[in-house]
Amino acid sequence: MGEAATPLRRLFRVLVTVGPGGLWLFLFVLLPTLLVLLASFLSRGPFGELVGPLGLHNYARALEPLYLEVFAQSLLVGVLATLLSAALGFPLAFYIARHPRRDLLLFLLLLPFLTNFLIRVYAWLVILQREGLLNAFVAFFGLGPFALYPSFFAVLLATVYTFLPFFVLPLYASVERIDWQLLEAAYDLGARPFRAFLHAVLPQTYPGLFAGSVLVFIPAMGTFVVADLLGAGRVVLIGNLIQQQFGITRDWAFGAALSIFLMGFVLLSLYLYARLQRERGLEDLV
Repeated sequence: MGEAATPLRRLFRVLVTVGPGGLWLFLFVLLPTLLVLLASFLSRGPFGELVGPLGLHNYARALEPLYLEVFAQSLLVGVLATLLSAALGFPLAFYIARHPRRDLLLFLLLLPFLTNFLIRVYAWLVILQREGLLNAFVAFFGLGPFALYPSFFAVLLATVYTFLPFFVLPLYASVERIDWQLLEAAYDLGARPFRAFLHAVLPQTYPGLFAGSVLVFIPAMGTFVVADLLGAGRVVLIGNLIQQQFGITRDWAFGAALSIFLMGFVLLSLYLYARLQRERGLEDLV
């Protein structure tokens, strides 16, 4: 029989296995977040430095109508991008999972990531501008030119294009593990195709839907490059606002407060969504 593990030996095992990852998370996730949280209670000095005293003035400023409007527009982009990614990604994930050449289709789905992110965004600028490829194409049918750039539509389109693979991949993983015998059982019990899909197939994809929604909603709300290039100042998201505070106005305290505000909203949304899904799962069991 092996020697019983002593408390010292168990502590050593924990430090060896969890220690490096925990240290990494502390140094590059927790500690920077705490520093940003501390900075959010300070003020901007005469030369852009952080000065005291501590206070909630930055959070009160973040609740002004001007900044709430920017936040509402960011929320709209995040929600619409998530819904459009679900509408496009759901059938695409099923198609890839059921296709005999799924490896090739997955490679094509990931192919854009071999190109730099900025280059892909600039490509949409070339496509959507008044003299771009899209207006040149519709001109053959006597239509246009359309004012597609700069616009909210251009920002939303490029956002969905950018984050769609992040929705499809986790959903594909869930679809690939679907137990199709449940669908056959639903048919045997007299369920129509839509009702059978709704009750036998869709619940099995919830983990992928949740993961995909998170991977699209969070970066879509916080991104600033897409809005900066394709919005051209007409579309300002909270990511652009935070970037301006740190890069242009050098008001790091207010930028930190906006970052914490956005982080808190995202965490609260995830908590409420997870709680809703858990309650729904309990109702299904009952």
